[in-house]
Amino acid sequence: MTKVRPLDAVDRILAQWHQERPDLDVSPMGPIGRLKRCTALIQRRLDETFAEHGLTTWEFDVLATLRRSGAPHCLAPTTLFAALMVTSGTMTNRLQRLEAGGWVVRLPNPTDARSMLVQLTDAGLALINRAVEAHVANEHHVLEGLSAADLRALDQQLARLLAVLER
Repeated sequence: MTKVRPLDAVDRILAQWHQERPDLDVSPMGPIGRLKRCTALIQRRLDETFAEHGLTTWEFDVLATLRRSGAPHCLAPTTLFAALMVTSGTMTNRLQRLEAGGWVVRLPNPTDARSMLVQLTDAGLALINRAVEAHVANEHHVLEGLSAADLRALDQQLARLLAVLER
């Protein structure tokens, strides 16, 4: 016997479109609408965890990028803004704010006198270590309603969609 899932907000939107425009194939609105809604709901939960550590999402992202780069947790700003998909101007502003918070320092690049490097401070490293542990626990909590098999299948399907979109 197949379980019937409860209707969600996207189902109601699709029903309205079917009523108003039965000639239009709105089926793509289902998965795209659900992805958008899931993203918004997940982001709220992520933001709450970051806020518990005094961070915004973008601050977490910059610190986490430096942390996962490995010791000495130091990258060129161009590497950072490429990894985070932001403009150089946005990255400059963000680095100034992180530096003012004592979480990063900018250092001269020993291999290129024209550029600087960004490095986590001890305080920044301690902060991101605490925050990433809470973040991973939160992500586990967000996904706990799905079985391991469902999570693997979802991840595989999303990877396929991502590959299509990144072409």
